[in-house]
Amino acid sequence: MSKPALLLADDERTTRDALTRYLSRKFTVTAAEDGTVAVNLLKNADFEFVLTDLRMPGADGMAVLQTALKKQPQPTCIVFSAYGTIESAVEALKQGAFDFVEKPVNLNRLDIVLKRAVESRELKAENSRLKQQLSANFDASKLNSASPAMQKINELISQIAPSRSTVLLTGESGTGKEVAAQAIHQLSGRTGPFVAVHCAALPATLLESELFGHERGAFTGAVAQKKGRFELANGGTLFLDEIGEIDPQVQVKLLRVLETREFERVGGNEVLHCDARLVAATNRDLQQMVQDGTFREDLFYRLNVVNIILPPLRERSEDIPLLIKRFMDNFADENGKKISGIAPEALEALCRYNWPGNIRELRNCMERMVVLSRSEMLELADVPLNIRTWVADSGNSRLPTAPNGGTTIDDHQKALILKVLAECGGNRSLAAKKLGISRRTLYRRLDEYNL
Repeated sequence: MSKPALLLADDERTTRDALTRYLSRKFTVTAAEDGTVAVNLLKNADFEFVLTDLRMPGADGMAVLQTALKKQPQPTCIVFSAYGTIESAVEALKQGAFDFVEKPVNLNRLDIVLKRAVESRELKAENSRLKQQLSANFDASKLNSASPAMQKINELISQIAPSRSTVLLTGESGTGKEVAAQAIHQLSGRTGPFVAVHCAALPATLLESELFGHERGAFTGAVAQKKGRFELANGGTLFLDEIGEIDPQVQVKLLRVLETREFERVGGNEVLHCDARLVAATNRDLQQMVQDGTFREDLFYRLNVVNIILPPLRERSEDIPLLIKRFMDNFADENGKKISGIAPEALEALCRYNWPGNIRELRNCMERMVVLSRSEMLELADVPLNIRTWVADSGNSRLPTAPNGGTTIDDHQKALILKVLAECGGNRSLAAKKLGISRRTLYRRLDEYNL
């Protein structure tokens, strides 16, 4: 692995040469004998770190700092301050320097500052990578819906996303609460990462450390300092899934963060500031938990600033065909399978099922059907037996009623096509895109249904 590029600017030759030799162990060092040379080097080359004295002939250290901070990507800057220039060093910090080291330089102090600077850059790079990965993985089409209820929710998400308000997502398990949280983050304009914590998966002691971090020696096994999820989500969004499962002790600390945006790591005394937007989710009735005394009332009101209730799939059955197609296409691509479509009988069975596990269950079902299919068309026989049995035993169609009162799969498709065409003002290309089918397929369906 190549060494990070570092620019060292100091007009004292003995100091400059000694530091160049010392720093060359871990960095590729370029030395400048004054501020003017350093400014010119910055204009013509990229550096990850800049170490500059404040008092130099020609351009001073502040000029070097200002030039460095204008570059993209921006290097991490550390300034040297001799006795009498501490005030200037503080001003440099205000301008954007990472830290300062007093002269004569104490190498142990310099090592500590450089170690922190390297860790800070690595953390920022990781946050950027995670954000890019999230952006690449997040599919805006997940928000597309033919359900009026979900369309209203999508409008609400777009409205509240740019605010800093805490959001509480409620609904049955598998209704897409994490997807909604990702959408809020993506539309928020926040530059930090999206960080998710599944609270039910961790015991209280580990959850506290996971959220707030810990200092070395805070407990058995804490061999090094660890940053918590609040720190990692700084400037971004922290998603707390299954918030109803957290321990009362953690509830107290979480309430304080929401009220003051400050916290300490476990075993530490340093007060840290946090600028993470909190989105929480639960499938439990928090109001009932408040009445039962298992959830703090003050925390509930802090969380419940904006409440978005995600409906179960059985109450948004208009979306089932759209979700089926999306999952079918995705899993076909992932598994290298050629799947041209789904038979009407299979689609009707899937639409009639009540989906107690909601979207998560439907996704699992479609993956299984695609993987196990032996033909290019998903048939009724590919539908899991438990679903076929439930549909046969229920005798009640779950399909939305078509205009003529029918409930066959053709009636459902006619109703859906008419609805989407109306929403698109008769624009067939736009309607086909919204339906997730090609224009040719839409024209064929229009002919088949005499529309």
